[in-house]
Amino acid sequence: MARYVAFFASMNVGGNRLKMAELREVLEREGLEDVETVVASGNVLFSYDDRPTDGLSEMLARMVKEYFRFETFAAVCNAAQVRAAIEDNPFRESGEEKFVHTLFLDGEADKDGFAKLLADHAGRGAEKIAKGSRCLYIDYVDGVGSSRLTGDFIERRIGTRGTARNMRSLQRILDKMEE
Repeated sequence: MARYVAFFASMNVGGNRLKMAELREVLEREGLEDVETVVASGNVLFSYDDRPTDGLSEMLARMVKEYFRFETFAAVCNAAQVRAAIEDNPFRESGEEKFVHTLFLDGEADKDGFAKLLADHAGRGAEKIAKGSRCLYIDYVDGVGSSRLTGDFIERRIGTRGTARNMRSLQRILDKMEE
């Protein structure tokens, strides 16, 4: 069995509320093992047969829709992918760990969409943005809460959904995965 983490998008925001105990119960009923939530809602560690993470992402999103009746996206990563999300982030050394994020995407941001994001964001704030493989790296410099660089703003430009986690959360999740 391989160990994974699922980073769920849009969970416990807006009308998409559910208890993590209910989510754990459903995932266990559907064959996932060693299911536990970590750090905050929407982060779920689990063990499952070793397989490509794209298939797991689709399976988890389908389960949430079937059991809880809302659309979501789950970025599923193994420990090596979480480590890369931390180590490959160009802002991790210079920014505050609570403001530096990796935004996991449900598809690759194309070059034109990323260029549009950068152009449309120019002059809107101090945030720094870099493109990774199926992710964006963002330093929210002055904090996420006051930023005009929202998920909707990003998604409209790059054409793909995402869910972000800061460096502190990612490190805690990686530590838990490697226990």
